[in-house]
Amino acid sequence: MPDKPYAESCERNRAPILAELQRHLGGARRVLEIGSGTGQHAVYFAAALPWLSWQASDHRDHLPGIRQWLDEAALPNTPSPIALQAVTEPVAGLQPVPTAGGRFDAVFTANTLHIMSWTHVQALFAGLPAVLSTDGLLLVYGPFNYGGAFTSDSNRAFDGWLKARDAASGIRDFEAVDALARAQRLVLQADVAMPANNRLLVWQRQPG
Repeated sequence: MPDKPYAESCERNRAPILAELQRHLGGARRVLEIGSGTGQHAVYFAAALPWLSWQASDHRDHLPGIRQWLDEAALPNTPSPIALQAVTEPVAGLQPVPTAGGRFDAVFTANTLHIMSWTHVQALFAGLPAVLSTDGLLLVYGPFNYGGAFTSDSNRAFDGWLKARDAASGIRDFEAVDALARAQRLVLQADVAMPANNRLLVWQRQPG
C-alpha cells in the first residue's frame, strides 16, 4: 500500500482550528467537510469530536488517500468519503450529496476558497441550501483580504504564488464572500483571527 498523503500545513493548523470547532459544534451531529484533501483533518477532528458524524468529501481523485487515513484510524464516526465538487454545469452547487440521515448541521472547509476559481466559489455557496439544515453553520478557514487589502506581506506573497500557479486562484475578499453567504441567508456569527494570518469565519443559516 502506498504511503498516505501528508500535508505539513494540516499538522500546523489543526489544534487552533479544533479549539474553534469545539466552541461552535457542540450542538451539531452531522458535519460535511468540503475539500478534505489528505484526510488528516477528518481523522483529527472526528477523534476529538466523537459526538459528530464527520463526512469527508473531495474530488474523486483524492478519495483513495482519504480512505487510507480513515481506515487506519478506524473511527466509528467517519463514514466513507464521498466524491463532491462545486460545479457550474448543469446545476450549480454540491448535489448530489447523500442526505439520508437528514441535512448536515454544519459544513466545514479549510484552505479551499483561494484554490478554487471564483466561479466555483460562487457555485459552492449556491449549493449550500441543498445540504445545510435551516439553522446550520458554515465554517471556513483560510486567508482573506479585507477592504481589498492584504492583511500581511506573507499573504501578498502567497497570493502571488497562487496566481503564478493558476491565474483563477487567489486570496478572496471577505466582503465578496460574505455577500455570497448572505445571498443564501447565512449571517456572520464570528470572524476569528488564527495563526499565520488566517481567519475562521462562521456563518449561520437563517430560516426563511
